Amino acid sequence: MRFGVLGPTQAYAADGTALPVAGQRLRALLALLLLDAGRTVPPGRLVDGVYDADPPQRAANALQSQVSRLRRLLPGVEIEFGPAGYRLAVDPQQVDVHEFAGLAEAGRVALAAGDPGRAGALLRQALQLWRGEPLADVTGTVLAAEAARLRDLRLAAVEDRVEAELASAPAGPPLVAEPRALVAAHPLRERLYGQLMRALHGAGRRAEALAVYARAREVLAEQLGAATSGSATDATGDGNRGAA
Repeated sequence: MRFGVLGPTQAYAADGTALPVAGQRLRALLALLLLDAGRTVPPGRLVDGVYDADPPQRAANALQSQVSRLRRLLPGVEIEFGPAGYRLAVDPQQVDVHEFAGLAEAGRVALAAGDPGRAGALLRQALQLWRGEPLADVTGTVLAAEAARLRDLRLAAVEDRVEAELASAPAGPPLVAEPRALVAAHPLRERLYGQLMRALHGAGRRAEALAVYARAREVLAEQLGAATSGSATDATGDGNRGAA
């Protein structure tokens, strides 16, 4: 089977048939188990994620009922129960978020090892797994925090891919448009300013690079009180990753 949370919650049978996961609470339960695929999830976390601020009076029994529904939906997939909680017994690589994490980490390792071509290929493969907003069809405080964490991981992978492309780009049209759009969308990501400045500098547009440098200092000092001199706002340096 295959599963997805990088977009709406998905489950596919071995033959590729989509299995409908009907109901917010059932989707929330599946999503929580998938995020920790192969690991035991404490009942308290599942109750918080499934019922949010309105848990039923007999929450453990209600959760057990939802687990029974999920077992019927996923024939052949074990949902184990023990003293520590529930465990979805599937290979994490059957779940898009864990496949993404593995590819993104391999891309970072390749980038650090000085192989931007391989890094770019791995990071593009990782980012292709995304189908939209993560956990798009579930709600609640626990899952909203998970969705925010996943968005940060995706943005870090995009930054790594841009870094790889800047390092391996052949002579030709400068890679300016995407870093500029990313800075506009994420104005507090220090690393993105550095990447945009490098792209502009490489294209011979030094005045624009210096303008971006000045803008970065202004925005980061105003919004974060950041000391920006000599770090990511170096038009010719690699820059630092924004906080994930």
